[in-house]
Amino acid sequence: MYFFKKMKMKKSLFLALFLSIGFFAHAQTAEELKKEQAPKKAQVAKLKREIAALQLKIDVLPGWRIGAFGTIGGSLSGFKNWYSKTAPNASAGNIGITINGFANLIQEDFFWKNSGTVNLGWVQLDDKSIDGDEGFDTATDIFTITSLYGKRINKKWAASALVEYRTSLIDNFNDPGYLDFGGGFTWTPISKLVVVIHPGNYNFVYSKGETVFESSLGAKVVADFATKIKKLSIKSNLSVYQSYKTSDLSNWTLTNALGYTLFKGIGLGFELGLRQNKQEALNNALMTDTNATFKTIANKLQSYWLLGMSYAF
Repeated sequence: MYFFKKMKMKKSLFLALFLSIGFFAHAQTAEELKKEQAPKKAQVAKLKREIAALQLKIDVLPGWRIGAFGTIGGSLSGFKNWYSKTAPNASAGNIGITINGFANLIQEDFFWKNSGTVNLGWVQLDDKSIDGDEGFDTATDIFTITSLYGKRINKKWAASALVEYRTSLIDNFNDPGYLDFGGGFTWTPISKLVVVIHPGNYNFVYSKGETVFESSLGAKVVADFATKIKKLSIKSNLSVYQSYKTSDLSNWTLTNALGYTLFKGIGLGFELGLRQNKQEALNNALMTDTNATFKTIANKLQSYWLLGMSYAF
């Protein structure tokens, strides 16, 4: 009996010793593997830097750059016999979509940059007890196309001409419609930033019937910035028109877009737009106050935003 107990004890000690040796051997192996891994990580980091440098060279090569990106967002909800609501039987929803496309031709002695933006949004609140409110109403309706041509003076400056058209697509197409045409200079301090400075720009404004909208001569400044930091895409565009006739005819628009890629061009997107246009403000005020003038109205800040799924190709 004593012999078996002694043998059992020896087996336990042997097993404990074996596990200890295995543990330390495993720890040493993991440490060795980490040491082997370190220089490989450094090589990967070096390759990534080299790839990024090559991409910068590719980006400045002559030729066409064509692409598109945007955001899609929306929500739908329905209620039946939900008595805590003012309208216990109702449905609600909102849908928004933005499309931003570009086609740029880059050459050593000139460039031709074209872009188009469509931003549409619809909202619905259908109270089942009221007839006639079943459809969606237009909430956002923006359409813009831009074409910029530049003849290079040097690497950073170019003599340029710009054509820009802005209006609505669904409601009141070309009423108003804004067509800017002008010339001046374009400054490109870095490849990601383009600044257009046109002291000679005519702002044609189209509208139907007798309205407050008026065309005028002025100056146009546009700043466009676009970059990508790993999976994050950033684009910002500022367009300013300053009328030489009166500041009442001036306007500006700022749009910002962020996109975070999750899988093959699909991800999360956020877009924000801000604008001030006193002619639009007066036109809206005259719908309720026929005595409104540029002096009596408040030129409030216009804005829109959209959060949803982003896409790029």
